[in-house]
Amino acid sequence: MYQTIVIGGGPSGLMAAIAASSSGQSVLLLEKKKGLGRKLKISGGGRCNVTNRLPYDEIIRHIPGNGKFLYSPFSIFDNHSIIDFFESRGVKLKEEDHGRMFPVSNKSQDVVDTLIQTLKLQNVEVIEECTVAKIKHHEGQIQGIETIDGQLFECRTVIIATGGTSVPHTGSTGDGYQFAQSLGHTITELFPTEVPITSSEPFIKDKRLKGLSLKDVGVSVLKKNGKKRITHQMDMIFTHFGISGPAALRCSQFVYKEQKNQKKQDINMQIDAFPEMNLGQLQEEITKRLKNDKDKYIKNSLKGFIEERYLMFMLEQADIDPNTTYHHLSPRKIEDLSKMFKGFTFTVNGTLSIEKAFVTGGGVSIKEIEPHTMMSKITPGLFLCGEVLDIHGYTGGYNITSALVTGHVAGYFAGLYED
Repeated sequence: MYQTIVIGGGPSGLMAAIAASSSGQSVLLLEKKKGLGRKLKISGGGRCNVTNRLPYDEIIRHIPGNGKFLYSPFSIFDNHSIIDFFESRGVKLKEEDHGRMFPVSNKSQDVVDTLIQTLKLQNVEVIEECTVAKIKHHEGQIQGIETIDGQLFECRTVIIATGGTSVPHTGSTGDGYQFAQSLGHTITELFPTEVPITSSEPFIKDKRLKGLSLKDVGVSVLKKNGKKRITHQMDMIFTHFGISGPAALRCSQFVYKEQKNQKKQDINMQIDAFPEMNLGQLQEEITKRLKNDKDKYIKNSLKGFIEERYLMFMLEQADIDPNTTYHHLSPRKIEDLSKMFKGFTFTVNGTLSIEKAFVTGGGVSIKEIEPHTMMSKITPGLFLCGEVLDIHGYTGGYNITSALVTGHVAGYFAGLYED
């Protein structure tokens, strides 16, 4: 008879097992794949962006999917607790841009090894390549779990830490949703987030901008009325199927949401290539450059102003011959070009699939979870944490922070629970 069984050996499951066993309780961790922490190993490009050092309000602003739910868990275990956890165990961390925290060694394996060593020190029993078939319960009380090969394990508490459905090769294939549903929980609609965006615009189909990167541009998803629903100012890249890069990934969940709102597949996005200048300033800058080289072709006068392929594309969109000179250009045409640079609008028709996403949107409804303990409000003794919940953030250490924080809180209270 175990105190706690944790289903899933990802970031939230590992942290839950550690917290549940912290006072010597008997804990069993079941992982259906071979190897623990598979998603951690590949996170942050193999360097593992383990958390983020920004203040709570900033972290929560970067978790647009129900981030406010985390205020309560943060009062027990937060981003600073994560930093202390690793540094006190010999993994020194360093801060990079936007508060992102990485191991000084740049090796995600160090993070995974530390979690696994802590499990061993605390005598957590681990069974890999073990698939759970169902959670056993009787009259609203947790009894244990049954594996697909018929093994039964008894326990007082179960923690579902199975992840979402993104990056399925790491073992995140959505099992946790079925377990939660079988115990009376609601699963909100699942959708891909932090995923490239697709478009069937002619300039995408003919691949003329494929591989072109734009640095520090404003990328927006537009509402039906043409107003901006969200803007992210970061880098982006044109691909053979649409757009990708940090700005596009962050906009992806809003593409999905606008498709739902507008009840249509094709919605508009916009690129502001010069977000630091207003329209008037941009017009002045372009005019000044053209005046300085009056006799040169426009494409040469504006060389170096922005990536050449994008310049040629913008001139075409503004209906300006690149082989004309400033003398033959009306102020109206300079205004047209400036407007195009500030607000090139194009249609997108969705995103790549949830399997290609970094993060799953949707999940077990947080209305059914007690935020202070991560216990189910429906089934006593059942705890849930990590990406199986309807909480999702941008990349940058926010999702791992949510996973480790909710994992710790779920584990701590599951370890203390008495039925």
